[in-house]
Amino acid sequence: MLQEAAFTNIKAKRQTLSGAELLLRALEMEKVEVIFGYPGGAVLPLYDKLYDSKILHVLPRHEQGGIHAAEGYARITGRPGVVIATSGPGATNIVTGLTDAMMDSLPLIVFTGQVPSGVIGTDAFQEADILGITTPITKYNYQVRNIKDIPRIVKEAFYIATSGRPGPVLIDIPKDIATLEGDIPEEQDIDLPGYQPTTEPNYIQIRKLTEAVSSSKRPVILAGAGVLHSKAARQLKDYVEQQKIPVIHTLLGLGGFPADHPLYMGMAGMHGCYGANMGLYECDLLINIGARFDDRLTGNLECFAPHAKVAHIDIDPAEIGKNVNTHIPIVADAKAALLQLIKQDGKQPQHNEWLDKIQQWKGDYPFSYESSASSLKPQRVMEMLYEKTKGEAIVVTDVGQHQMWAAQYYPFKYADRWVTSGGLGTMGFGLPASIGAQLADRSACVLAVLGDGGFQMSTQELAVIKELNLPIKIIIFNNLALGMVRQWQEIFYESRFSHSKMTVQPSFVKLAEAYGIKAYQIQNEEEGERILQETLSSQEPVLLDFRVDPDENVYPMVAPGKGVHEMVGVIKCSESSH
Repeated sequence: MLQEAAFTNIKAKRQTLSGAELLLRALEMEKVEVIFGYPGGAVLPLYDKLYDSKILHVLPRHEQGGIHAAEGYARITGRPGVVIATSGPGATNIVTGLTDAMMDSLPLIVFTGQVPSGVIGTDAFQEADILGITTPITKYNYQVRNIKDIPRIVKEAFYIATSGRPGPVLIDIPKDIATLEGDIPEEQDIDLPGYQPTTEPNYIQIRKLTEAVSSSKRPVILAGAGVLHSKAARQLKDYVEQQKIPVIHTLLGLGGFPADHPLYMGMAGMHGCYGANMGLYECDLLINIGARFDDRLTGNLECFAPHAKVAHIDIDPAEIGKNVNTHIPIVADAKAALLQLIKQDGKQPQHNEWLDKIQQWKGDYPFSYESSASSLKPQRVMEMLYEKTKGEAIVVTDVGQHQMWAAQYYPFKYADRWVTSGGLGTMGFGLPASIGAQLADRSACVLAVLGDGGFQMSTQELAVIKELNLPIKIIIFNNLALGMVRQWQEIFYESRFSHSKMTVQPSFVKLAEAYGIKAYQIQNEEEGERILQETLSSQEPVLLDFRVDPDENVYPMVAPGKGVHEMVGVIKCSESSH
């Protein structure tokens, strides 16, 4: 209200506002709390007005770090992360983050500066056709050509980014548009006749699914990130308990259903657990809620749910039937569909034998590893993190082996506690994303779980963590290698480790200390237990360099071209102490 009053006072004194002022006014109307941005020539008019703004501005040390931080913020809050980058290289540096957000359905509003309108198309200094570059990797993009369009475009962008299937929207602003002055336009309603996402399910399709559930003998629910995006975790739990249907998660869906629930089967996919993958293989009814049947989940499609009738609930109609033949398509918001299913209160399936089989799988084949007295096992590090945080931390990961160990050994009991790069698999994501996650929830314990490879792609963002004094705990799984690349070379390329091992590496402890951040190197489990106990409750950032077994691999594993039931590295519970 104070911000709106301030603009009312401005309007009383002036009849016009600059494009930059109109833009900030529009952001304040959208209740934007934080902007991740990097200044440059084309956005200097905007930054001049930001000087007086009450919106928190975070200066990353690289534009890619800024957009990944915005992704972390969006993933935890569900609200759009807002980014500013200058023209040319500033704009092209956020391309990876846009693609990452597009693949993982994260709402972003990205403003790029552009050269003045009169020289667009002349190869002016720091000019790039960012609209052409980003058309395939944004949900929509704009270039502002008239100052009076700014409030409308910003309002539309926020609506497009957050409605239907969330995604990034880019707004390109020529430098002269930001400096020109124009009348303050009247508030307008959103009018997008060509964009009308379907949110409510078709009743006939809901009835078909209810009947299919009643007659099934081996039903499973595959819950993806769509459950989290629609804030439907409670409704999923209510429906599961009503119908007694076991739940399987995708990597990005973790936390949408409590991992300690007796009907939870685990995560499925290339590095999923035995019971979840076998559940997908042997089920007779597969209910997909908000997942897109990507290849890392399905494996060989000929072997995926071969005996099942498939129902798919998704807000994006383009995903239904794209990869897996679907018998009961339901285009709808996940929460809306679940509420309708709960209302049906159909007859529970008669599937006690199926539930018994699932419990046996869970008991006999949990995630497990061979313990060792001579090396620090990365799986044990994740177990310690879970024990010390009681499973209540926000876990942000980079991409690689450590990402899979985090997914396997940190059972998520709550929604919106898991931040990772799924579809694009972006190294360098984890450290900056943890900044956005911590800003999204200041009181949370945030763990940035990183590999030594991915950490070195974004180490400069340590400066932001120190500058804002964010109490992020940076956990590095240091195996002196690009671990997942090394694993694939060992298994599929006759251990020909071509450029996957890092023989030269800085001291991460000294590097962190150079930024003013406390740091420790940990060689064994005893050290890990003691230092975690000392540092996890600290209200300042800490870096922990865990020297883990360099030869450890992620198992189970479904090799490329194999079915989800053809896992290698499965260990029966009695064969291992963990």
